[in-house]
This record gives sequence, C-alpha cells and structure tokens, in this order.
Amino acid sequence: MTAKIRKIAVNVEETHSEMGRPIAPPTRKAVAVAVIENPFAGVYQEDLAALMDIGAELGALLGDKCVAALGITPAQAQSYGKSAMVGENGELEHAAAILHPKLGAPLRAAVEKGAALVASSKKMGSPGQVLDVPLGHKDAAYVRSHFDGIEVCLNDAPRANEIMVAVAVTDSGRPLPRVGGLTHDEAEGKDGLR
Repeated sequence: MTAKIRKIAVNVEETHSEMGRPIAPPTRKAVAVAVIENPFAGVYQEDLAALMDIGAELGALLGDKCVAALGITPAQAQSYGKSAMVGENGELEHAAAILHPKLGAPLRAAVEKGAALVASSKKMGSPGQVLDVPLGHKDAAYVRSHFDGIEVCLNDAPRANEIMVAVAVTDSGRPLPRVGGLTHDEAEGKDGLR
C-alpha cells in the first residue's frame, strides 16, 4: 500500500546564539512531516503490514527531505529521530507499525549508515497538537551532546482519520554541549553504542 499523503511540511531550525554566546557554525535541525490517511481508522485490523510498508516509504521520503533541507550530504548528518501522532479514530499500534519494523532502514540510507537505534515517540492527538521528535546520534547512542529533540505542529493535523509522521535530522549536536561523554569525533559507530 502506498501512503495517501494530504500534505508535507519541512522546517529547518538554526541556533546562532545561546546564553549570549555565538554559535558558529550554527547548530541546525530539520524536521519533515507527512500527514497521511489512516487506512485502518475506526476499525480493528489484526494485520498491520500495510502500515509497515507505508513506514518504509516515508522513512526514505522524509529522510531525504531533511537532508536536502539542511543542504548537506548524507554522510554529514549527525543525528536523527522519528515520531508519529495518530488521530482519534486510530490507535497507538498504527503509529508503532509505521515507525518500527521498516521505517529505519530507508532513513539510515538517507543519512548514510545510522548504526544506532532511531529515537522515537508516538501519541494520540488532534489538530494543532505538538508532536515531539526525540533525537539521538545516528551512529553512537552514547554521544550525549546529541540527546535532543524538535517539535512539529500543524494547525490542521492530524484529523480523526489521519496519522502525522515526522522524521528529524541534524548536522550537529546541541549548542554549547558540556555534560561530558563520548564526542561526535570520537564515535566509531561499530555497534550503535560507541
């Protein structure tokens, strides 16, 4: 099944200054969101394979849109995350089906590699509600400077029979990180942890 997309929105956030200190180059995060029809809204469906296939489609589409919005090569991406909000006629398992079994592999291809688990969240919601997209380093989960997040909000989504699916990608960690731990430059990305 192909996603029936009502709209796509892409946003780039740049931080140029923090606590009066310049951030050069600025830290940058991109989030791309697709608002899709929920094919199982209002009904219980045992087999959620169609949503899993939609997840694969959206992982590639939204990951590519984030990388393009940042104007970077896939190898320059440093962290990623994914999230979904299901409208009131859906269920959390619909978000899980989109996010977990198949979305990760095409997202990893969009950011070249991605050895670490993709941070994720899911929730039920209504139009205008904020969806938080957690972020973590794409290759090494222990890089604390990249524990972060970004919000996305669309005034008309998700409607009752829709799902809002978001992917976020960064080209950096938080501005002025100083809580220690493994750094981006030290990360090897062999096991997804270090």
